[in-house]
Amino acid sequence: MKVTVVGAGLAGCEAALQLAVLGIEVDLYEMRPAKMTPAHTTGLPAELVCSNSLRSDLPHNAPGLLKEELRRCGSFLMKAADNCRVPAGGALAVDRDKFSRAVQEKLNNQRLITMKEEEVTEIPQGKVIIAAGPLASGSLADSISELTGSGSLYFYDAIAPVVDFESINMDRAFFQNRYETDGDADYLNCPFTEEEYYNFVRELKLGNRVSTRDFEKEIHFQGCMPVEAIADSGDMSLAFGPMKPVGLIDPRTGIRSFAVVQLRMENKAGTAWNLVGFQTKLTYPEQKRIFRMIPGLEKAEFIRLGSMHRNTFINSPALLDCRMRLRTDERIMFAGQITGVEGYIESIASGFLAGLLMAGLQVLPPADTALGAILRYPTETVTDDYQPSNINYGLFPPPAKKTRGGRRARREAQAERALNSLGNWLAGLSGFSFQ
Repeated sequence: MKVTVVGAGLAGCEAALQLAVLGIEVDLYEMRPAKMTPAHTTGLPAELVCSNSLRSDLPHNAPGLLKEELRRCGSFLMKAADNCRVPAGGALAVDRDKFSRAVQEKLNNQRLITMKEEEVTEIPQGKVIIAAGPLASGSLADSISELTGSGSLYFYDAIAPVVDFESINMDRAFFQNRYETDGDADYLNCPFTEEEYYNFVRELKLGNRVSTRDFEKEIHFQGCMPVEAIADSGDMSLAFGPMKPVGLIDPRTGIRSFAVVQLRMENKAGTAWNLVGFQTKLTYPEQKRIFRMIPGLEKAEFIRLGSMHRNTFINSPALLDCRMRLRTDERIMFAGQITGVEGYIESIASGFLAGLLMAGLQVLPPADTALGAILRYPTETVTDDYQPSNINYGLFPPPAKKTRGGRRARREAQAERALNSLGNWLAGLSGFSFQ
């Protein structure tokens, strides 16, 4: 059997690698670098575009649990991410370039994978996994729309800026992790006085923004709201959101600031830092003007400015069966963000599942595991308004019995249950080689 995988993003690369290790020949198509998307900057596989963070790595959190499940199952991209991590407190963040190159090396070392750098404009014949991501080319999106008859759903996603560390004024900024005062800190904090905060919010609201095209309604995924859109909802919305100062004490004053912008290391060399939670659709000149109002970034040099792009996804619950196959044509499988799973680690998990399912896996992961939740959300959700979602405990079945000790204890119990179920599932599988 040969499988065509469309898209060398996170889901496509993971699916291709899983198929290859199971002895299945794969043609992996990627239109970059010949044809770029509005968000990508390289032709490398598995390029991370919005942020370098794969979010929490704590096992009691749903994203952390999903990572641990993928590690135990032998995810190739999860291993690459662990090997390319940069300091980020309790989160898993990676050096983007090293991560993509590590994935590229894994693909090149698999003799059963043939990379094809060309655009796919129509659904290929034979067995195919469409993992084109949320930025599928117009021609392919039209072909998918024609095939499904549903049209394209969409939302807007935004990318945060990255600044040169050497340009940060360390007389204003300070290193500290939230709720930690001792030890090495992974986050750089820019503290605001009350006056500085309100001046900043005012300019965010007034700043010029990139216009939405007339034929597109503007819809934002909640997890990637542009910072100026958050400010529009109320003057204090940022102070209770991405600029919340809780758990951060300025060591020079011994007090908590009115608000704080956090920066996270973008690469292992520590030369580039991104503004956490500062996705934006401000025009480039306005980004430079307004973000230099942040204390410590008065003379910031921007390695990358923020941008805005449309993400497309299919109405998966209406179109896909429980094995991620198109109900009207079972040779076609969808994986990754185009199905409505949102986020890096979720895309890796979707690709992992697609590879195994295409290879013939019969026993689905249990519903009370994170992998089970990622599989079932886009295939079993019942709603008239299907929207993308990150992994969260709301996608899991409720615990069989109440757990004392509050929310943290409940989450720990759910994580323990999930890992036990995963272990039983893995023990019952035969014919699959998890690397």
